Amino acid sequence: MTNTYGDWLRQKRETAGLTQQQLADRAIMTRSHIAHIEAGRRVPSKEDARRLDRALGTGNVLSSFLPQDDVATADYFEAVRVLEQQAVMIREYALAYFPGILQTKRYARAVLGSAFPPVSEEECDRRVVTRLERAKILEDPLTPVVWALLDEALLRRPVGSRDVMGEQILHVVRLAETGRIRAHVMPFDVGFHPLIGSMLTLMWFEDQPPLAYGEGGHTARLHDSPAVVRKWQHRYDLALSDALPQKESLALLRATAEEYGHHD
Repeated sequence: MTNTYGDWLRQKRETAGLTQQQLADRAIMTRSHIAHIEAGRRVPSKEDARRLDRALGTGNVLSSFLPQDDVATADYFEAVRVLEQQAVMIREYALAYFPGILQTKRYARAVLGSAFPPVSEEECDRRVVTRLERAKILEDPLTPVVWALLDEALLRRPVGSRDVMGEQILHVVRLAETGRIRAHVMPFDVGFHPLIGSMLTLMWFEDQPPLAYGEGGHTARLHDSPAVVRKWQHRYDLALSDALPQKESLALLRATAEEYGHHD
């Protein structure tokens, strides 16, 4: 994600002779939120932009030139990756493959190695390392709190070898059994549900508004509009209410791993 907008905001703030904290006070925001926008790590919501315009006396300039939220996944995910490291709570809904932060090395290689157009072995290695770096957030025993809602479809569609799938499923079971994450399976017999058709990541922060990141097909969107984020939070809650309880989910995961020939 380019940082033209963040650089522009910084110039307007400095021209007004304001520190980040002073601008945050005027705009009723946190200093760190201002810092993330200026650094290109966040795109302000429309309401954020309106408050910044009022605080800086810039009319509707910052509101009018908000970056569009319909860019491709590759352009947006760098910002999402950074935000993932800052989150205190993450809730995932996974439909096509296990969430990146839960992937084993062999599963990640199988997913990333199936890219089209094909990538070189060197590039695949680089992407695997990046994905495993993301998973290091789970080394902290408490933060972020992670909930994973796993559609049964991803369990039944093999990625890589049967051994790779079994290992991946048991990895998630162990994370849940140790209390590091909560894992729930959305069974086929639920039928249609509010999240079907796309992957979803919800993130909460200590000092920033929450956001939602959705992937579907070959595009993705990062949302921090409060109304849009609330919509996805409500859809997640509704879908989760139909999922299997964690005890039953782990039993299904273990049974599926055994079907792939992998045992504890």
